[in-house]
Amino acid sequence: MGTIEVKVPNIGDFKSVEVIEVLVKAGDAVQVDGSLITVESDKASMEIPSPAAGKVKSLAVKVGDKISEGSLILLLETTAAAESKPAVAQAEIKTAEVSASTPAPVAASFSGKADIQAEVVVLGSGPGGYTAAFRAADLGKKVVLIEKESNLGGVCLNVGCIPSKALLHVAEVMEETHEFAHLGVEFAKPKVDINKLRDHKNKVVGKLTGGLKGLAKQRKVEVMHGYGRFTSPHTIEVESDGKKQIVQFENCIIAAGSSVLKLPFVPWEDPRVWDSTDALELHQIPKRMLIVGGGIIGLEMATVYHALGARITVVELSPGLIPGADRDLIRPFEKILKGRYENIFLNTRVSEIKPGTKGVVCKFDGEGAPKEDIFDAVLVAIGRSPNGKLIDADKAGVVVDDRGFIAVDKQQRTNVNHIFAIGDVVGQPMLAHKATHEGRVAAEVIAGHKRYFDARTIPSVAYTSPEVAWCGQTEEQLKAAGVSYEKGVFPWAASGRALSVGAEAGMTKVLFDKETHRLLGCGILGKNAGELIAEATLAVEMGADATDIGLTIHPHPTLSETINFAAEVAEGVCTDIYVPKKH
Repeated sequence: MGTIEVKVPNIGDFKSVEVIEVLVKAGDAVQVDGSLITVESDKASMEIPSPAAGKVKSLAVKVGDKISEGSLILLLETTAAAESKPAVAQAEIKTAEVSASTPAPVAASFSGKADIQAEVVVLGSGPGGYTAAFRAADLGKKVVLIEKESNLGGVCLNVGCIPSKALLHVAEVMEETHEFAHLGVEFAKPKVDINKLRDHKNKVVGKLTGGLKGLAKQRKVEVMHGYGRFTSPHTIEVESDGKKQIVQFENCIIAAGSSVLKLPFVPWEDPRVWDSTDALELHQIPKRMLIVGGGIIGLEMATVYHALGARITVVELSPGLIPGADRDLIRPFEKILKGRYENIFLNTRVSEIKPGTKGVVCKFDGEGAPKEDIFDAVLVAIGRSPNGKLIDADKAGVVVDDRGFIAVDKQQRTNVNHIFAIGDVVGQPMLAHKATHEGRVAAEVIAGHKRYFDARTIPSVAYTSPEVAWCGQTEEQLKAAGVSYEKGVFPWAASGRALSVGAEAGMTKVLFDKETHRLLGCGILGKNAGELIAEATLAVEMGADATDIGLTIHPHPTLSETINFAAEVAEGVCTDIYVPKKH
């Protein structure tokens, strides 16, 4: 055992760069090529690896220090390399599972006459619900689809994914025209006709929901509009305009979705206080707008309203925006947003919201935040709550936990053998693309097929500007699980395509199992990240390794090749940027 000085190696044109993160502390054990610090220049960020295995004796740098080639990082007591731990290839999907020890409620009985008979009833017509209904119909089942709203499509199509993306496209174009001034091309200041913009959003929604109505008719799926509640294990009562009908079924798929989580102290009766549905209505463009919640929904709405002219303040309770993503993706993202928005307050909570004559008065608890401020509108976007407790599932004998989630097995079956559940109501992540696959599984199981839901990863996307997307295991999850991994990061500042479209602030990160070199996860910050993440998602599902990705010829110049380059960085063979050699 000996002590060596670990210094900054030749890192190309990274001179006098700032230390933005110290990843180890005195006493920590490190492996060869284990990351020690993260540095950042005006072009990109990168991590400095350890040249040897050992234990950190003392640190010579701290966050905020400026370093260059030859600067001392730390003293390392060298030892044999630590043993690698097996990787965890499966992403953390928090679907509640059926437990035999959970007591089931006593089911109610029904002795009356049913108005409608069905082989399969689907309760809820969101992406998961309509997929389940249509797939069951395609497999020859007589299907009844129950939807409490007047249009099919659920939250996603009507007041969620689709209308928000219609508005985000407009925001993106407005943002790009503004940026073009730096390239010598100037446009007149845009004039926003909020009524026409709202009409555009509504037309997009109308086309899709109208299309679903047509698809249901083609498949002979009977659609019932009304609020559905279980009355027994084989019956559901559907109420609409005071009229009640009983539907009797052989099998049921619960696709009841989720609702906006509402804080009790918020004055929701004030028209200036919004949830995400209100924000999508575009009633007004406020001069100053507070977004409570720095997650995906809140930041997407911030993107829209900033582009339309609002001055945005974001308040987030946790230490960073978009808590589910890795911090090295979010740090440059936060830096971009801080240059656009009026304020971003982290580690801060809103303690009071009250109506005032000059605006909505909000009080804050958090370092750096004012005690009080006044806004023209407040959007509260702190998450969603499952609707499991709103459908009288107990009368069918279905177990629902205290939060409203319904436990299911791998075939989406609840504790009641002929009742299935899918989507938001069965657990995280609450995403439409997860629900659609679960819906297909449930329908096929009912039809007698041997199917089960076995996703290695479910991608997440924030359709902000720039976009943030990730799939598989995050680096934070791998560290927490003690998994040995290799990382490749490719800064978009070195991508010809990114530079040409003004997206040089982006980055692509890939994480590989250190032993098998299979892809464990990927994160992307930048333009069209939501489209690019699909390749990495497929790679995780198929068990692709770094060589598979690195040797796949990607078209040049494209943003997609940054995944290729990041894999090459992990292997130590990338020629498009200079990184210290791996040992």
